Amino acid sequence: MKTKEKIVYVVDDDMGIREAISELLDSHGIASQSFRSAGEYMEATKPDLPGCLILDVELPDRNGLEFQKQIAEEDHPPIVFITGHGDIPSSVRAMKLGAVDFLTKPFSDLALITSVEHAIAKDREARNARSERAALLERYEKLTPRERDVLPLVVGGLLNKQAAAQLGISEVTLQVHRRNVLQKMGAPSVADLVRTAEKLRIPLTHSRKPGDKQ
Repeated sequence: MKTKEKIVYVVDDDMGIREAISELLDSHGIASQSFRSAGEYMEATKPDLPGCLILDVELPDRNGLEFQKQIAEEDHPPIVFITGHGDIPSSVRAMKLGAVDFLTKPFSDLALITSVEHAIAKDREARNARSERAALLERYEKLTPRERDVLPLVVGGLLNKQAAAQLGISEVTLQVHRRNVLQKMGAPSVADLVRTAEKLRIPLTHSRKPGDKQ
């Protein structure tokens, strides 16, 4: 039985290759969709599932390596390249852009399935990270403008009195804002807030100087 928890996209202009890979995936309970070109793949409606893109290097509408570069900045499944004419420069280029593997035809069933499972696990992890960041960003957007001013000062390690002076507010008011920031961001401690700020890529404009005491 094919699982609905993951999917593999097969892009190859050779129908025989597409059918063989789809049958192999099916035998391992993995759902798949097949396309003869990069254009068909891009136009298709895709389920919101962890996945893998098995991509031939030579396609009728564009080079697979160029297509990889084109979608490099987008959220797309990790790529496993397959090719009948592999060479070291191409494989190095593909791996540098994040490909999981570069398999030369004919490859073994085990090699392909192993690479596919690795790619799916990698995609699942990336999806979880994006989901977590989206949830944190939603919390961050609920902060008031002043609380957003306080957050980088707190995670930067400034003392309450230093942060208060920086913002031109009283230390008591600063402490209220600090407490609100921790609560709204779901951070039990400043250490947790620091990790949250890192995930949100919030720049630290100030930091505590060596020797400062609480």
